[in-house]
Amino acid sequence: MTRIALYHSVLGVRQGVVDAAEAFRDAGHDVLVVDQYDGRSFDDYEEATTFATELGFPFKLMESALAAVADEDGPIVTAGFSNGAGMAEYVAAARGGRAGGVVGSLHFSGALPLDLLGIAAWPADTSVQLHYTVGDPFRSDDLITPFVGAVRASGNNCEAFLDHPGNGHLFTDSSLPKEFDKDATATAFSRALAFLDRLGGGPD
Repeated sequence: MTRIALYHSVLGVRQGVVDAAEAFRDAGHDVLVVDQYDGRSFDDYEEATTFATELGFPFKLMESALAAVADEDGPIVTAGFSNGAGMAEYVAAARGGRAGGVVGSLHFSGALPLDLLGIAAWPADTSVQLHYTVGDPFRSDDLITPFVGAVRASGNNCEAFLDHPGNGHLFTDSSLPKEFDKDATATAFSRALAFLDRLGGGPD
């Protein structure tokens, strides 16, 4: 069993986050859903981005993302969607990877160069798995490439699945019909569960 800290996208805890947590729990894992919006969620990206900015995106939210797992001794895996993937990335790096109790980081539709987070290098012994659709409108290779390069330069494994079919950003969220892709979701979660098993966190 793995303890997973799961961070939502800029839209908040929507059905896609709930479904992901359920999928991980059904596989025998323990999931902490970190709600940085205190129950609010959004349908519109622009409105959600305004709200996140008012809360203090990125730095205040990064602080709260880290504080949410302050009592977790580890081992844990950080995971997130879009902006939440950035939170997962920051928490893993700020805690120092395995030395800080984080054994891996799982990213859906989100990755940031480490320098944007104030991080000099990716920590040792902290594997990463990354997922994007080919047509994600928010996808930027200028963000993805340096992140993947930094993880691999640190000697860690970085599985970058950047070829999921579809044009959706939050492609695993069934409550967003214009973005959701059932087959891509099934593939992504299957790969994510295999990733967790390889970290030594298979169901007891």
